[in-house]
Amino acid sequence: MFAGIGGIDLGFEQAGCEIVWANEIDEYACKTYRLNFGDSFLVEDDIKNISTKDIPQFDILTAGFPCQAFSSVGLLQGFDDPRGNLFFEVIRVVKDIKPRVVFLENVANLLKHDDGNTFKVIKGLLEELGYTVLFQIMNAKEYGNLPQQRNRIYIVAFKFKKNLSKFKYPDMVPLTRTAFDLYDKEKQEDKYYMNRHRMWDRMMEYMTERNRVYRFTDWGLSRSREGICPTLLAAMGSRFERIPFFYDDYSVRLMTPRECARMQGFPEEFVLPETNEKQVYKQIGNSVSVPVVYRIAQNIVEALS
Repeated sequence: MFAGIGGIDLGFEQAGCEIVWANEIDEYACKTYRLNFGDSFLVEDDIKNISTKDIPQFDILTAGFPCQAFSSVGLLQGFDDPRGNLFFEVIRVVKDIKPRVVFLENVANLLKHDDGNTFKVIKGLLEELGYTVLFQIMNAKEYGNLPQQRNRIYIVAFKFKKNLSKFKYPDMVPLTRTAFDLYDKEKQEDKYYMNRHRMWDRMMEYMTERNRVYRFTDWGLSRSREGICPTLLAAMGSRFERIPFFYDDYSVRLMTPRECARMQGFPEEFVLPETNEKQVYKQIGNSVSVPVVYRIAQNIVEALS
């Protein structure tokens, strides 16, 4: 559910799972999904229009349900936001099909939202359906060997205790590369360079270290930790300044869509549409750190086997 461009699907596929059904409402995300997974099982529609009778049986339900309602960079409206209410569609599908495992991914702030009441509702509804709920906040730079600051909550709910007892979250792994290892070394197209930016003089005063990645926030310029990329956001598709930028050998430039995909752990062969670059930035910011999902998926598969 809420398949996006298929980041979660890709992680589970890499762990040996077969995708039997997927749903996404965004037409641009669907185009990217089809380029990489085909069109045989993707249903492009509002989940509210889909009857569970039209969904095939499956073992694992994955859902990166919309996080903007709970994000600390959003409006924090939670279930009062229509996007937050989409979680109840997850419950509807789980109730009718009763999968062996439910896998959910969201922003780390979900745990604290509304003084913890939002998460209490999510956990409580799954428990009412007979599931045991586990959760852990995991950072891409600590669990995926990705040099990106990206904290997310990963919820795994098991229907049967015999499987639950065999599951554990992956251990931390050492970070062996920096963001600059994932950036292309050759000169990029002129549109990515920021020499004529209206804040250029201010940027030059602030950007004193070449081993850091920078970004504009609502409060001005910010710099990441040394060699680490700041969290990639869906807002990259709507605001030029939300795309991280850095010094390359030629000047200061934005991360390209391919570099952003790389920072999320998408393989080089993953196809990005060549049209509507803003949508591609948005899609990648909305997606997941694939290696982190893959490592959790491996452990889920092992627990089920």
